[in-house]
Amino acid sequence: MLGLEMSPQPQNPTRNAQQATSALPRRGPMRLLKRTWVKSWEGNLFSEAAEAAFWQVLSLPPLLLGLLGSLGYVAQWFGKDVIDSVHESIIEWSNTAFSPNVVNDIISPTVDDILRHGRGEIVTVGFLISLWGGSSAMSSFVDAITVAHNQYGVRHEVWQRIFALLLYMAALVLLVIGLPILALGPDVLPKIFPMAWRNEIAFWVNAFYYPALGVLIVLALATLYKLALPRKLPYHRGLPGAVLAMIVFLLSSIGLRLYISWITTTGYTYGALATPIAFLLFAFFIGLAIVIGAYFNAAIQEMWPAKMTKRQRRAWRRLEMSKAGSRTEPAAQPVRQQPVQPPPASPNGKAEAPREARRTPDTEP
Repeated sequence: MLGLEMSPQPQNPTRNAQQATSALPRRGPMRLLKRTWVKSWEGNLFSEAAEAAFWQVLSLPPLLLGLLGSLGYVAQWFGKDVIDSVHESIIEWSNTAFSPNVVNDIISPTVDDILRHGRGEIVTVGFLISLWGGSSAMSSFVDAITVAHNQYGVRHEVWQRIFALLLYMAALVLLVIGLPILALGPDVLPKIFPMAWRNEIAFWVNAFYYPALGVLIVLALATLYKLALPRKLPYHRGLPGAVLAMIVFLLSSIGLRLYISWITTTGYTYGALATPIAFLLFAFFIGLAIVIGAYFNAAIQEMWPAKMTKRQRRAWRRLEMSKAGSRTEPAAQPVRQQPVQPPPASPNGKAEAPREARRTPDTEP
């Protein structure tokens, strides 16, 4: 009796669609914020921000020493008034952070000697230490961004370090161009234009100075989020995290300003101690804002994946073509015929016939 195999019953397509829909993660603002917090907590958010803050603090004093040491060589270009103004600004800032004895006995003579006479060893060592510390800070940011997007290790470690160094040098060039404009501010900037244009320039500067500054910072952060990833995302995918980083930075700056204004009212001693603490917290909040923005972009990418870019589609086509070529190569090769083995010998010494030949014609299966 022949056995019949039971064919599998077709499943209900409506039920499958409902199960697939229920399996998808819920999407919404609260879900996005929760996912951002979970990813950032699992990725050691505060450790990454503290590491970046340490390298920022380490790179800034040598950079300032290098800049001050170079002023002794170019003092004749700017004039004596500019050197005196820089000297007074440094001493005034030092009085808020150090005691009068330290300022008068150590800081003031040192700054005066550096500004009046060029010191090549200070310039060289200062810039080298600043380059090392600044590139390490940039490397910390790049590592944090790649970890947030689960792309850490895709780029080789040596190349990632060199990439962070190049990125830091490019950022220094942009800062050298942009810092003079930031230092002038909206009040002094119109004065560099002719008298006939000052009123109109002052109107536009007062109206768009701070909004334009915020837009430039957001674009710079979005560029960092894009360049740091080995597997690039579209540029607009970095804008949400850049905006969030800007908001976190502004809120933390307001909190630091309130803290400094409150602590300085308690007395001179606490005010002097609060300045370096505020500087450390300022560097920490910069790193915290950038890392939070990276995890926010990663959470958006998980919940709403971006479409493939043209470059990624071309790479995918090349990969598929190479796979198809590797599958067709074995089929094109000639098939080697295996040599025919002689039939095994029977115990009586005669060759044993195959099983099909031993079946008699009158035997029924």
